[in-house]
Amino acid sequence: MNITHSISGTGDHAVAVTRVSDTQWHAMEDDRVVGRGDASRRPDGRLFISIDAWHSAVFDRIADAMLTDLRTPLYTVVDEADHDSRSAWERAGFAAARREWGYLVPTDPQVTGLGSPRLPSGVTIVPAGEAEEGPLRALDRVIRDEVEAAAGWRTMPAEVLPRPAGTTVVDASKYTVARHFDQYVGLIRVAPLPRQPRIGLIAVRTDSHRRGIARALLAHALGSLHRSGTASAWAEVSESNAAATALFESIGARRVAATLELVRH
Repeated sequence: MNITHSISGTGDHAVAVTRVSDTQWHAMEDDRVVGRGDASRRPDGRLFISIDAWHSAVFDRIADAMLTDLRTPLYTVVDEADHDSRSAWERAGFAAARREWGYLVPTDPQVTGLGSPRLPSGVTIVPAGEAEEGPLRALDRVIRDEVEAAAGWRTMPAEVLPRPAGTTVVDASKYTVARHFDQYVGLIRVAPLPRQPRIGLIAVRTDSHRRGIARALLAHALGSLHRSGTASAWAEVSESNAAATALFESIGARRVAATLELVRH
């Protein structure tokens, strides 16, 4: 593509911002890349952008170029504690739309108080890696449709990995499932990352809410991690999700970070 949008000086040398592909922009100074911009579309259709630049003037030039090329609304994600990044995006016209809490979740049942919770009548837990892929995919689709019809999928954690069109369950081995007789009714997805496992999703079908199924799934997943020698896991929860916030805080999870999703309309 290689379309140059602007040339501006940040010091002794000129900086040119060039769109090098549909989703990438480079800021060049003396044939050296001094900043990059990227755009990626989430599965829900929203366009998220990011900028990596050492100098604020370069950040602003890349932002100007991207905003010229891309249609709004545009979204980005920043650590709430990173005041410089937040200020840079606010200069570009972005404003906070939602907050996501980051929790450090203990796995020891002596700390969480979960132990072996009593399961509702007819409910059993299918351990990670043992769920039937067809019913699991069907459950995932039902839950996604229910979320979209209620709060909206945009309220789910902001960091969502790109997926092939129509694919919502990439690795079935990461899912633990709650089964009510012969029907899957709830799931929890845990990514076994090397430094710290991440709870990516915990959800139960609407018609099975308030039966303790989410708590039972969490107890099983955390118990498995504890037995493998893992002391804690990581989870993100939208500030607006009161039920999930209450669940994690009731088992001793500590709120240690916050991520802001910013939007420019």
